[in-house]
Amino acid sequence: MMNDNVVALPDEHKFQARIDAEEKIEPKDWMPEGYRKNLIRQMSQHAHSEVVGEQPEGNWITRAPSLERKAILLAKVQDEAGHGLYLYSAAETLGATRDEMIEALHEGKAKYASIFNYPSLTWADIGAIGWLVDSAAIVNQVSLQNTSYGPYARAMIRICKEESFHQRQGYHIMMTLMDGSDEQKAMAQDAINRWWWPAMMMFGPHDGESAHSAQSMKWKIKRRSNDDLRQQWVDQAVQQAHAIGLEVPDDDLTWNEERGHYDFGPIDWDEFNRVIAGDGPCNRQRLAHHKKAHDDGAWVREAMSAYDAKRRAKSSAA
Repeated sequence: MMNDNVVALPDEHKFQARIDAEEKIEPKDWMPEGYRKNLIRQMSQHAHSEVVGEQPEGNWITRAPSLERKAILLAKVQDEAGHGLYLYSAAETLGATRDEMIEALHEGKAKYASIFNYPSLTWADIGAIGWLVDSAAIVNQVSLQNTSYGPYARAMIRICKEESFHQRQGYHIMMTLMDGSDEQKAMAQDAINRWWWPAMMMFGPHDGESAHSAQSMKWKIKRRSNDDLRQQWVDQAVQQAHAIGLEVPDDDLTWNEERGHYDFGPIDWDEFNRVIAGDGPCNRQRLAHHKKAHDDGAWVREAMSAYDAKRRAKSSAA
C-alpha cells in the first residue's frame, strides 16, 4: 500500500530530457537536489567574486591619474557591486539566503575567484585587471547567457554588456601607457608579467581534473569546458598584447599552424591550489576587509528590516 506521505518525484531522466532539449529551468520547476546545490555554489562564488573584486580596483580610485579616469573607475566598481547583487538575487530564487551565502564566505566554506587575491601595485594593474581579468570573465560569461537555469542566464545578459565596457576601459589604459614614456611602457609590461598567469588560472583546472565540471556540463550549467574557454582567451589576448607592443610572459608561447591556436606553457597549479586554499598574497586582507564592511553595514540592514516589518504590519492592520 502506498504511503501517503511519500511524494513521487519526477523522473530525473525527464529533467535531463528538458536540459537536452535546451529548455530553461525556472525556480518553481522540479530539479534534482544536486542541480540546485551546484547552482547555488557556482552563483554564490560568482557573486562573491564580483564583490571582492572591487577591492583591488577600489584601491586606486583616489589615486587615478585624472578626474576622467577616476570617474570611469568609479563607474566600473559600481557595476561590479551591481553584478554581485544580480547574482545573489538569482541564487536566492533557489532558496539560499543572502546571509547564508555571506556567512559561508566568511567561514571559508565558499570561494571567490583566486585572481582577486593578488595586489594592485600600480595604475597599470588597473589596466591589466580590466583588460585581462574582465576579458577572461567575458569569455566565460558569454557562454553562461545560455546556461540552463533561467534566472542565471538572464542575469548574465546585462552583466556581459557591462563587462565589455570594463574590458575596453582596461585595454585603453594599457594602450595609453604603451604610447607613453619608457617608464610607462615598463609599468605596463610589469603589470602583464604579474597578471598573465593568474588570469590563465581563472578558468579553473584542466578538463577532467575539476570536481564539478563534468556534472555541470551534463546539466548545461556550464556550456563549455575550462580548457576550451582558456584557449579562446589566450588566442585573443595574445593578439591584443602584440598589437600594442606588449610581450606575453610565456617562453613556450608559439602559434600552432596545424591546430590554428596558440600553444602555451604549463600553468603552476601548485600556486593556484595555494591561493584557493587561502595562502595567496592578499587572501587574509581581502576577507578581513569584506568582514569589516559587512559588520559596519549591519545597522543599515537592521534599519531596513525594521522599516519593512513596520510597513507590513501597517498594511495588515489596514
